[in-house]
Amino acid sequence: MQKSLIKDIVKIGELDLGEKPLLLAPMEDVTDPSFRVFCKEQGADMMYTEFVSAEALVRNVNRSLRKLELVEEERPVGIQIYGKDVDKMVVAAQMAAEAKPELIDLNFGCPVKKIAGKGSGSGLLLDIPKMLAITKAVVKAVDVPVTAKTRLGWDSDSLVIESVAEQLQDVGVQALCIHGRTREQMYNGEADWTLIGKVKANPRMKIPIIGNGDVDSPQRAKMFIDKYGVDALMIGRASIGKPWIFREIKHFLQTGVLLPPLTIKEQADLMDDIVKKSCAMIGERRGILHARRHLAIPFRDLPDIRPLRIQLLREKSVSGISNVLKEIGEKYASYPMSELE
Repeated sequence: MQKSLIKDIVKIGELDLGEKPLLLAPMEDVTDPSFRVFCKEQGADMMYTEFVSAEALVRNVNRSLRKLELVEEERPVGIQIYGKDVDKMVVAAQMAAEAKPELIDLNFGCPVKKIAGKGSGSGLLLDIPKMLAITKAVVKAVDVPVTAKTRLGWDSDSLVIESVAEQLQDVGVQALCIHGRTREQMYNGEADWTLIGKVKANPRMKIPIIGNGDVDSPQRAKMFIDKYGVDALMIGRASIGKPWIFREIKHFLQTGVLLPPLTIKEQADLMDDIVKKSCAMIGERRGILHARRHLAIPFRDLPDIRPLRIQLLREKSVSGISNVLKEIGEKYASYPMSELE
């Protein structure tokens, strides 16, 4: 049997995540409980909730409170919170801790205007003292490990991640995830992993460093680990509509061998499972709405798929979606997967 290509155990506090773990990124309207469970089944080692507003939690907004609902099948799981007010972040962290997550993650990286533009998320890269004050206060307030996720800096003129990483470690974070873009870049262009690698190579850094940004294939995942030495990888957008990416990457990291691509029928069957899990957990109407963002992706490049794809995204029942997925699987059963590579 071929020897594994990975060997270092990653621990966040007392949480053992194994060798070079793969983490599902927190994504609004994507990482609901059903998708988290599905990604766990596909090989993800750590789940994160959708990011939760501290302000909304403090005000007991039902939609935000629902984001604290965890299920045993998804563990280990982290709850990610965001906000700019120290006191509200402390209260929100304490509320989140009551849900018994394995860790609480602080969102210092979200670039969207309605969050960053109001001083939360990556907006805190413009106010490092407040970022550190929030972190220090939350670490003191809860008994679970506290981690953070951030970016390289606000823009190319303020690439502060090397000093910020040290400071976050000094005030108590037990792991740090770095997205290889600035806030100004949003999700455009290629992620720059150079500074992520420098943070990891810094002898002062003792906590796990998690790399994020453009982890979209087994080959790139291995390259990021080999070249930049990160302890773990976080996968976000590449998992939408393709949660089996975790299984593909994990297999390649462990063996050096690529799994054969899934057939269209296999993909259709997995999408059917996602829809059914989602509806079973959060109800048919909400479940279908959540599942549509995944259904829209896997089959979009198939020839002459448009009518079936429109029908798939318009169906309002689980049985209707299952029938369309079955038709797609049968129609493209002999379609060469190499055409989609």
